[in-house]
Amino acid sequence: MSKTNYTRRRVLKTGAVAGAGVALPTIFTAQSAAAYTNEPTGSSVTLGFNVPQTGPYADEGNDELLAQQLAVEHLNGEGDGGCLNTFTSKALKGNGILGKKVEFVTGDTQTKSDAARASAKSMIEKDGAVMINGGSSSGVAVAVQGLCQEAGVIFMAGLTHANDTTGKDRKANGFRHFFNAYMSGAALAPVLAKEMGNDRNAYHLTADYNWGWTQEESIVASTEALGWNTVNTVKTPLASTDFSSYIAPVLNSGADTLVLNHYGGNMINSLTNAVQFGLLDKVVNGKDFKIVVPLYSELMAAGAGENIKGVLGSMNYNWQLQNEGSKQFVKSFGEKYGKPPSNSAQTCYAQVLLYADACERAGTFNPCGVVEALEGFEFDGLGNGKTLYRAEDHQCFKDVLVVRGAENPTNAYDTLEIVEVTPAEQVTYAPNHPMFGGDEATLGTCNAGA
Repeated sequence: MSKTNYTRRRVLKTGAVAGAGVALPTIFTAQSAAAYTNEPTGSSVTLGFNVPQTGPYADEGNDELLAQQLAVEHLNGEGDGGCLNTFTSKALKGNGILGKKVEFVTGDTQTKSDAARASAKSMIEKDGAVMINGGSSSGVAVAVQGLCQEAGVIFMAGLTHANDTTGKDRKANGFRHFFNAYMSGAALAPVLAKEMGNDRNAYHLTADYNWGWTQEESIVASTEALGWNTVNTVKTPLASTDFSSYIAPVLNSGADTLVLNHYGGNMINSLTNAVQFGLLDKVVNGKDFKIVVPLYSELMAAGAGENIKGVLGSMNYNWQLQNEGSKQFVKSFGEKYGKPPSNSAQTCYAQVLLYADACERAGTFNPCGVVEALEGFEFDGLGNGKTLYRAEDHQCFKDVLVVRGAENPTNAYDTLEIVEVTPAEQVTYAPNHPMFGGDEATLGTCNAGA
């Protein structure tokens, strides 16, 4: 069903509803127009949380699941309300979504595209999920986003950093709150130039799937624009646990910088191997050897321990941010779970609230109504500061953090320090940028399904 085949309220970019004070039809039902996939008919609505509960990204997935459960509590009026108190859109009232209690089912992506599609398919077909949220792999995100487009439900991506998710593989039914590889390169490059100079020789180790490929492409482009030379780029299997055989050749390559395009357990293991080989103690080309980790998380930092000291990278969110939305989320998450939230947790929490808010503002669970409510939506109060969901590609634009492994952490949770908050304008690009599929990349048409 196209987005033009039904009547709904006109939603402004700020989330306000046109014609305030005027009674308008808001609920979109099977009686008033064609039905859609898994239209809720009872007193509850089901969301599907699809996260890696096993595999190399399981730590991220478990934190995502904690945040998703917290979001459901807040939507249902339980706990302290969390970011419902700070969100600039005031559509959510803590009484579920459109008056229906929010329930959820879970699946294990295993950080495998086939497994992720299978679990998402089951949640949609057997459990009646109207939205799928989660994932900690761009390969998974692209696969599940495609499935949701075919099935006629909304996909609110979790942790997915590849350019492809809102690039060549963008879909009308999919939205991404997380930043991407291009943004990491754009944010990191000025800091790398300032701290390391413009004449470095870089060696890349890259996870061999679409996230790693686009991360490598983005960092190579941004660093070569500085004047850096790329010595070599080597792909490593996602299932690798020992990277010693990949680290050894770096020693004789003439490189003075190692870029680890790895995430989760892969990054922990490859960084540990690099430090064990003594790379950070070496002087090459008259320069102290450096390691760069383009995509960081608190969970990775904790796993890598002292090995991350001084190592630069980028992040989508960090719990040390002092805006009102972040302080509220950290308080709610910390009081419930006894620790600060990771950036993967914040992303999934925000995505669940954004979906619920879009339903409220659209007056329907119909995915095409949700799409229109989110396209061009500007908001604040969910932890990242001012944020925009761009209509052309459903990519979220906000400030990007450059961080460094802390030299003297005081506890297990302040292992990363914020070096710079890069303004959104510096990481914004055209929707048809070549790294994102060029002019051939289109969202297509929203699918409402049945």
